[in-house]
Amino acid sequence: MKIETLMTKSLITLQLDDDLNKAKDIFATHNIHHILINDDEGALAGVITDRDLFKQLSPTIGTSKETPRDITFAQQKVHQIMSRDLISAQKEQSINEAVLLFHDNHISCLPVIDEKSRAIGIITWRDILKVIALQYRRKLSNQN
Repeated sequence: MKIETLMTKSLITLQLDDDLNKAKDIFATHNIHHILINDDEGALAGVITDRDLFKQLSPTIGTSKETPRDITFAQQKVHQIMSRDLISAQKEQSINEAVLLFHDNHISCLPVIDEKSRAIGIITWRDILKVIALQYRRKLSNQN
Protein backbone atom coordinates (compact mmCIF):
# COMPACT_ATOMS: atom_id res chain seq x y z
CA MET A 1 0.00 0.00 0.00
CA LYS A 2 1.30 3.45 -0.94
CA ILE A 3 1.39 6.52 1.30
CA GLU A 4 -0.89 8.40 -1.09
CA THR A 5 -3.76 6.03 -0.28
CA LEU A 6 -3.68 7.06 3.40
CA MET A 7 -2.41 10.62 3.38
CA THR A 8 -4.66 13.56 4.12
CA LYS A 9 -4.72 15.73 1.03
CA SER A 10 -6.77 18.68 2.28
CA LEU A 11 -4.03 20.52 4.11
CA ILE A 12 -4.29 23.36 6.56
CA THR A 13 -1.09 25.35 6.33
CA LEU A 14 0.42 28.55 7.68
CA GLN A 15 3.08 30.91 6.41
CA LEU A 16 6.36 31.57 8.21
CA ASP A 17 5.23 34.96 9.53
CA ASP A 18 1.81 33.92 10.80
CA ASP A 19 1.55 34.29 14.56
CA LEU A 20 0.92 31.73 17.25
CA ASN A 21 -2.60 33.06 17.80
CA LYS A 22 -3.50 31.96 14.28
CA ALA A 23 -2.01 28.51 14.92
CA LYS A 24 -3.93 28.27 18.21
CA ASP A 25 -7.19 29.07 16.41
CA ILE A 26 -6.51 26.44 13.73
CA PHE A 27 -5.75 23.74 16.29
CA ALA A 28 -8.92 24.59 18.22
CA THR A 29 -11.17 24.81 15.15
CA HIS A 30 -9.99 21.80 13.16
CA ASN A 31 -9.07 19.30 15.89
CA ILE A 32 -5.68 18.53 14.32
CA HIS A 33 -2.26 18.04 15.89
CA HIS A 34 0.12 19.25 13.14
CA ILE A 35 0.24 22.31 10.92
CA LEU A 36 2.58 22.47 7.94
CA ILE A 37 4.41 25.77 7.46
CA ASN A 38 5.18 27.01 3.94
CA ASP A 39 7.77 29.54 2.85
CA ASP A 40 7.01 32.43 0.50
CA GLU A 41 7.48 30.21 -2.57
CA GLY A 42 5.07 27.56 -1.27
CA ALA A 43 7.74 25.03 -0.31
CA LEU A 44 7.45 23.18 2.96
CA ALA A 45 9.59 24.98 5.55
CA GLY A 46 8.52 23.43 8.83
CA VAL A 47 5.94 21.82 11.06
CA ILE A 48 4.35 23.04 14.25
CA THR A 49 2.56 20.65 16.58
CA ASP A 50 -0.08 21.40 19.15
CA ARG A 51 2.50 20.43 21.77
CA ASP A 52 5.01 22.95 20.39
CA LEU A 53 2.37 25.63 20.62
CA PHE A 54 1.11 24.86 24.09
CA LYS A 55 4.66 24.77 25.45
CA GLN A 56 4.95 28.40 24.33
CA LEU A 57 1.58 29.79 25.34
CA SER A 58 0.55 30.69 28.86
CA PRO A 59 -2.44 28.86 30.32
CA THR A 60 -3.86 32.27 31.24
CA ILE A 61 -4.03 33.51 27.66
CA GLY A 62 -7.56 34.51 26.74
CA THR A 63 -8.64 34.63 30.39
CA SER A 64 -9.09 37.49 32.85
CA LYS A 65 -5.61 36.67 34.22
CA GLU A 66 -3.91 37.24 30.86
CA THR A 67 -0.81 39.43 31.13
CA PRO A 68 0.92 41.66 28.57
CA ARG A 69 3.69 39.03 28.46
CA ASP A 70 1.11 36.38 27.47
CA ILE A 71 -0.06 38.58 24.61
CA THR A 72 3.52 39.14 23.45
CA PHE A 73 4.23 35.40 23.38
CA ALA A 74 1.03 34.75 21.40
CA GLN A 75 2.22 37.25 18.80
CA GLN A 76 5.42 35.30 18.13
CA LYS A 77 5.77 34.04 14.57
CA VAL A 78 5.38 30.33 13.87
CA HIS A 79 8.85 30.18 12.33
CA GLN A 80 10.28 30.95 15.78
CA ILE A 81 9.06 27.66 17.26
CA MET A 82 8.48 25.32 14.29
CA SER A 83 10.54 22.22 13.63
CA ARG A 84 12.81 22.83 10.65
CA ASP A 85 14.70 19.54 10.35
CA LEU A 86 11.93 17.69 8.61
CA ILE A 87 11.64 14.08 7.67
CA SER A 88 9.32 13.89 4.69
CA ALA A 89 8.13 11.32 2.19
CA GLN A 90 7.00 10.96 -1.40
CA LYS A 91 3.49 9.75 -2.20
CA GLU A 92 4.84 6.67 -4.01
CA GLN A 93 6.61 5.34 -0.93
CA SER A 94 5.08 2.38 0.85
CA ILE A 95 3.32 2.44 4.20
CA ASN A 96 6.05 0.09 5.46
CA GLU A 97 8.67 2.71 4.59
CA ALA A 98 6.58 5.30 6.44
CA VAL A 99 6.46 3.08 9.52
CA LEU A 100 10.26 2.87 9.49
CA LEU A 101 10.53 6.67 9.17
CA PHE A 102 8.19 7.14 12.14
CA HIS A 103 10.07 4.62 14.24
CA ASP A 104 13.63 5.54 13.32
CA ASN A 105 13.13 9.30 13.63
CA HIS A 106 10.70 9.45 16.59
CA ILE A 107 8.25 11.65 14.70
CA SER A 108 4.47 11.90 14.87
CA CYS A 109 3.76 13.15 11.35
CA LEU A 110 5.23 12.72 7.94
CA PRO A 111 4.68 15.52 5.44
CA VAL A 112 4.33 14.23 1.88
CA ILE A 113 6.04 16.48 -0.65
CA ASP A 114 6.28 16.74 -4.42
CA GLU A 115 9.43 17.20 -6.52
CA LYS A 116 9.45 20.96 -5.73
CA SER A 117 9.28 20.34 -1.95
CA ARG A 118 5.67 21.53 -1.79
CA ALA A 119 3.43 19.74 0.70
CA ILE A 120 0.80 17.65 -1.04
CA GLY A 121 -0.29 15.58 1.95
CA ILE A 122 0.38 14.51 5.49
CA ILE A 123 0.27 11.15 7.22
CA THR A 124 0.41 10.65 10.98
CA TRP A 125 1.16 7.70 13.21
CA ARG A 126 -2.57 7.66 14.00
CA ASP A 127 -3.31 7.01 10.31
CA ILE A 128 -0.95 4.02 10.38
CA LEU A 129 -2.46 2.72 13.61
CA LYS A 130 -5.95 2.99 12.12
CA VAL A 131 -4.94 0.78 9.16
CA ILE A 132 -3.42 -1.82 11.46
CA ALA A 133 -6.52 -1.82 13.67
CA LEU A 134 -8.85 -2.22 10.69
CA GLN A 135 -6.75 -5.06 9.26
CA TYR A 136 -6.76 -6.82 12.62
CA ARG A 137 -10.53 -6.34 12.99
CA ARG A 138 -11.06 -7.87 9.52
CA LYS A 139 -8.85 -10.80 10.46
CA LEU A 140 -10.84 -11.38 13.65
CA SER A 141 -14.18 -11.24 11.82
CA ASN A 142 -12.91 -13.70 9.18
CA GLN A 143 -11.98 -16.17 11.92
CA ASN A 144 -15.54 -16.24 13.23
